[in-house]
Amino acid sequence: MAKVVERKKLNWFEQLYLPAIAQGLGMTFKEMFKPHITLQYPEERQVFADDYRGAPGLVKDQDGREKCVSCQLCEFVCPPKAIVIEPGELPADDTAANVEKAPKEFFIDFLRCIYCGLCEEICPEEAIFMTSRYELNGSKREDLVFNKQQLYELGGTRVDPIKKWEGK
Repeated sequence: MAKVVERKKLNWFEQLYLPAIAQGLGMTFKEMFKPHITLQYPEERQVFADDYRGAPGLVKDQDGREKCVSCQLCEFVCPPKAIVIEPGELPADDTAANVEKAPKEFFIDFLRCIYCGLCEEICPEEAIFMTSRYELNGSKREDLVFNKQQLYELGGTRVDPIKKWEGK
């Protein structure tokens, strides 16, 4: 059963609403003289902390090799299913061809991506990282589906202290 709550009766001064109007005007005047926080984008850009999670991107190692081994864990863990990987094989003349794979195709749909960072957390090879880039735009929906080459341009190169290719 619903409980009825009694309201407090307003006195004659509160019924005039003058205190509320004065309080609102006081707040407005106080805010008028504070410094502005509006950025004049794109000339002024927001500076984010180092742990800011922007768009995910693929990275290469310092020798220019693909770090992704096409394990597809990031595809499986992605909540909105924004990642699609088509596994491929390394060329036969590659030194790691007998033990590693490489993605033939790697797509991330940034219209679906929720920037949660689970792909970065789950990657055993540390091949995908959340970049600090937050300005992704396009005139068509297809412009925001990044392929493997665009993701490598977004991610760049990461120096690895462990060189698994050399066995050190």
